[in-house]
Amino acid sequence: MIDFKLDPKAGVPFYRQIIDQIKYGIASGKLQVGEQLPTVRGLAVELKVNLNTVSKAYKELEIQNILETHLGSGTFIGDSDFKITPKQKQEKLHSICREFLTIASSYGFTTTDLITELHEMQNSKNK
Repeated sequence: MIDFKLDPKAGVPFYRQIIDQIKYGIASGKLQVGEQLPTVRGLAVELKVNLNTVSKAYKELEIQNILETHLGSGTFIGDSDFKITPKQKQEKLHSICREFLTIASSYGFTTTDLITELHEMQNSKNK
């Protein structure tokens, strides 16, 4: 299961963020075919958003055959062969880095500060 997180500063609607997180969860292997997702109500409460936000995300993913809803038992990852292209992956990384750099620079950090910190974090993670 993935840990859903919404960023109100991202400039991306919440339902779109939910969709992206489910798609990237599938592509990364964190979500498996047949895995049950939280209920619409449960995820809405967890994320503190309107039920319609989660419902819209789930419905759009159902239309794309990424999710399947079974009445009475829940919403599950469908049997689709969903993959993220290298271009989509690069675009997402670029977006994340741009947002990260904008936030960090607003606190006075330089790109060099960020690179140094990321290297230190990676090194401590590998120990």
